[in-house]
Amino acid sequence: DKHMYLQDIDQQNMEGRKMKDMDIKAVFIGDKAENGPVYKMLLNKMVDEHLGWRENYIPSDMPAISEGDKLTPDYLATRDHMIEVLDEVSQRLRAGSIPWHSAGRYWGQMNAETLMPALLAYNYAMLWNPNNVALESSMATSQMEAEVGQDFASLFNMTDGWGHIAADGSIANLEGLWYARCIKSIPLAVKEVLPEKVKKMSEWELLNLSVEEILEMTESFTDEEMDEVKAASSRSGKNIQRLGKWLVPQTKHYSWMKALDICGVGLDQMVAIPVQEDYRMDINALEKTIRELAGQKIPILGVVAVVGTTEEGQVDSVDKIVQLRERLKDEGIYFYLHVDAAYGGYARSLFLNEAGEFVPYASLAEFFEEHHVFHHCVTIDKEVYEGFRAISEADSVTIDPHKMGYVPYAAGGIVIKHKNMRNIISYFAPYVFEKSVKAPDMLGAYILEGSKAGATAAAVWTAHRVLPLNVTGYGQLIGASIEAAQRFREFLDHLTFTVKGKTIEVYPLNHPDFNMVNWVFKEQGCTDLNAINELNEKMFDRSSYMDGDVYGERFITSHTTFTQEDYGDSPIRFVERMGLTKEEWKKEQKITLLRAAIMTPYLNDDRIFNFYTKKIAKAMEKKLNEIIQ
Repeated sequence: DKHMYLQDIDQQNMEGRKMKDMDIKAVFIGDKAENGPVYKMLLNKMVDEHLGWRENYIPSDMPAISEGDKLTPDYLATRDHMIEVLDEVSQRLRAGSIPWHSAGRYWGQMNAETLMPALLAYNYAMLWNPNNVALESSMATSQMEAEVGQDFASLFNMTDGWGHIAADGSIANLEGLWYARCIKSIPLAVKEVLPEKVKKMSEWELLNLSVEEILEMTESFTDEEMDEVKAASSRSGKNIQRLGKWLVPQTKHYSWMKALDICGVGLDQMVAIPVQEDYRMDINALEKTIRELAGQKIPILGVVAVVGTTEEGQVDSVDKIVQLRERLKDEGIYFYLHVDAAYGGYARSLFLNEAGEFVPYASLAEFFEEHHVFHHCVTIDKEVYEGFRAISEADSVTIDPHKMGYVPYAAGGIVIKHKNMRNIISYFAPYVFEKSVKAPDMLGAYILEGSKAGATAAAVWTAHRVLPLNVTGYGQLIGASIEAAQRFREFLDHLTFTVKGKTIEVYPLNHPDFNMVNWVFKEQGCTDLNAINELNEKMFDRSSYMDGDVYGERFITSHTTFTQEDYGDSPIRFVERMGLTKEEWKKEQKITLLRAAIMTPYLNDDRIFNFYTKKIAKAMEKKLNEIIQ
């Protein structure tokens, strides 16, 4: 009876602890190691389990290292040497690492404290050293990666989708271009080796078939015919230049240049589409460019939309690009659509309920209030909402767990809309795979990489299971980040300093779509853009790794430069808001800004936000006093 009573109490306690929404303070080690004892307890538990696994594997086997071996002079000297080297590793890492973990001292690159469960899973899986290139090397983690790929597809509501983990966003972007190049080259290859199947179609029509139409065409091919077609596709090196232009916004990531180079498409095929004053792609300019090219019978290989630009935190109007594609399709013009959501992809979880459904915009405020996402007034523009919603219509998407997934490096990711797209790009290595084996058994046949860390898959899988990819899990974490960014921008907007008799003003950039905040320090009355740039360069030098001991820094940030070559004249309105003329912008043609991805998960707490913003203002004033003559 006593036993049953205790069970009832335990059950009541468990029910009392059931949560509707995550408490994100429970899933990090903590800036002051507040959850350190939990981390150590779990890490020790898992290490003990691994050691037990080794000890219990065929106990009758003879140990390879005897007790006598451990007493020899060479053994003891080697062990001591190993300890000395690891002591040096510890010293160098403590002295030479950025304090990402800080609750409010670091405001720079897309780095923050990583999730404790992801760290533990990575640490644990690393002991087995699984290689997800083939199932026999990674029976557990290959399955985890397959499930993570399905998580990605579900996050973007791609019901027929498939995804996997990549080394990083650059590799995932390269893979997206690889898919576009290979798939769009198939019709020309069919014309070459199986001409009777497309005899009624012109080359222009073949170059403007959709991904779905191309996949439907290949479904009727025998294995031998498909092998012939693939051999004559872009992988042969033929017809690549005939596939057309690759259109990217001016806010593109630099990895696209490398991808175009590596894939053989070439940088000459890239066309940069202007961005508006809000740093989103100009859809009118996109349509104008496509129509001009089509008028010259130059096809469009693909268009890239960015969800979470890495310099400004903006979200392109993916919905308007999708609508444009549908209109142009009726005119016989079609392009592959890739969404580079390496930075912003996880934020889609904000709009998903527990059933994975995208919540209507009209009920969004009530939805956020129900789940306690924001503690203060935070607005999500309808244009941003629509951009996120339309990602499901893309052909492929880049998403990086090691950014807004808060997972350790290296963990990029890619999703394709139709899993059959893999068949167009697949390769088979006989010593690792058999054609009859299905994914995830043969992951290496479908991806750019070969050997890859199963520990990464374990980390991402664990993160997704602890924090669901909806409003109750990642939505809580990313909501905190967006809220902190909007509050920090507002804080900067009201900040001024008096330094040596001079008034220094702070000018934040536009209202961020995501969690990136950019700003400029400017001496009141100064109309010299070069002098303003110099001031901000010096502020960066004194607020970064360039100033020596970053561990002792009270405020650490990053910076960026908007040039006319890369951004056109989109910064003009911001320059004018600072009291400068268009002519001054035309003369200097660049502006330097301080830049911060606000990823710390703690700053939606008023006490913490107020504490750190006061300390930051004091640190900024000290640095300005050091700089200004």
